[in-house]
Amino acid sequence: MMSNEITLQVNGENQTCLSQTALPELLQQLGFNPRLVAVEYNGEILHRQFWPETKVQPGDRLEVVTIVGGG
Repeated sequence: MMSNEITLQVNGENQTCLSQTALPELLQQLGFNPRLVAVEYNGEILHRQFWPETKVQPGDRLEVVTIVGGG
């Protein structure tokens, strides 16, 4: 039976998620607040407007950086 789980790299660590997971869902599954992070997707900064249509693929590399609000 084929699993519909894929493996990708998030901040240098292997993570698994369901195939066709949208980026905002993945961030939430990993415990990130999507409103408070920036995402580099396979070496490119991915603008927030594209997140909902971005479905992660096997072997993708994500760097998720928490944005610290200044005070």
